[in-house]
Amino acid sequence: MTQYMISVMAIEGEEDYPTDPAELQKLYDDVEVFNQKVRDAGAWVFGGGLTPRDSATCVDNTQGQNIVTDGPFAESKEYLGGFWIIEAPDLDAALKWAAEGSRACVGKVEVRPFQSEPPEAG
Repeated sequence: MTQYMISVMAIEGEEDYPTDPAELQKLYDDVEVFNQKVRDAGAWVFGGGLTPRDSATCVDNTQGQNIVTDGPFAESKEYLGGFWIIEAPDLDAALKWAAEGSRACVGKVEVRPFQSEPPEAG
């Protein structure tokens, strides 16, 4: 089976998350129902929500000097809010899971397969 990452995407200022605590709890509950459905189907690998992007730290050691800066890597309105890693037999199955995840988290999602492992030399 192929592993897929279902990324929950958001656009700063366009988030449509509830502010009422009861409505927010319902969103969390809906996501957990989805999570359990994925687990029960044996497709679950890992998943999680991320803290706000202003809590990010960027590390750049590409030039032989480690530079650590506060904030996200890119100055962009689009950001990753959370993700699921699932196993699915094919893209169509992953897209079905993504549709349910999108509904549960009330957000757009992106689906991408992981790269295949290169064959071992020898």
